[in-house]
Amino acid sequence: MAFFVLVAALLSLLFPSVLSGINMKVINPLLGVIMFGMGLTLSFSDFKVVFQRPMSVVVGCLAQFIIMPSVAWLLVKLFNLPSDLALGVILVGCCPGGTASNVIAYLAKGDVPLSVGMTACSTLLAPLLTPLLVWLLAGTMVDVDTVGMLLSILYVVILPIVIGLTIQRALPELTGRVVQYLPAFSSLMISFVVALIISHTAANLLAGGMIVILVVMLHNLLGLSIGYGVAALSGVKFPQKVAISIEVGMQNSGLASSLASMHFAAFPMATIAGAIFSVWHNISGALAAKLFRSIATKRENRE
Repeated sequence: MAFFVLVAALLSLLFPSVLSGINMKVINPLLGVIMFGMGLTLSFSDFKVVFQRPMSVVVGCLAQFIIMPSVAWLLVKLFNLPSDLALGVILVGCCPGGTASNVIAYLAKGDVPLSVGMTACSTLLAPLLTPLLVWLLAGTMVDVDTVGMLLSILYVVILPIVIGLTIQRALPELTGRVVQYLPAFSSLMISFVVALIISHTAANLLAGGMIVILVVMLHNLLGLSIGYGVAALSGVKFPQKVAISIEVGMQNSGLASSLASMHFAAFPMATIAGAIFSVWHNISGALAAKLFRSIATKRENRE
């Protein structure tokens, strides 16, 4: 997926006119399709981890909605970003964990059920916490329509997941045959969303995007590092540390760009941070998976 996203981003940056004619409003249905696919891969048993290991899930979700928004706010203040760029970074920081984190956790030999459980829980909390956090951190910069954002997340994220989960429950054999193709399909959809966002913001990205690229990279790397540190302090085992680190560091950046385009159209550069994060976190996630997997293998060999 990192390869697909990177290629899509570069092509759309070099040839923005290819997709710039497509209305940005199609991002919401596309995200809904991705979330629907996530719902098809879930089952009610995936939520057992919430009751089996509630402390790990609580630590992960608290870290998600405390570390990433706080780091985003500190970085925009440190680099003195203008309001529209700052808003984009804060939006990314306030979004729930991305679905790609589950794949990265698997590749990194992390605790996949915990990763899935944290993603599901943070996503369910997002309609309330994301608008509230954006209002708290960016409300002095721009007018924040918290109710509108809440409804957008419900329609774009929660409803498709619930529909997918219901279909998976009602038609397990059919969804079992479909699910094996979902990772590739989701990768293509995410790549297209990234390409579409970048094609519409290419000029702004080239004009003022270098500082945002640095901020986004720092935001993600600090999230991965601090997430691992918080997990270590909580006393969980290595696979859980890996899952929490990846979950905290990888955001649903497509949702951030969607919210920016829907609710902050007066700030066109607010979509840039989400687009950059969509590219970068897949690259850093792949590198983190390689590092964690290597550590896990060495630990296994010693045992």
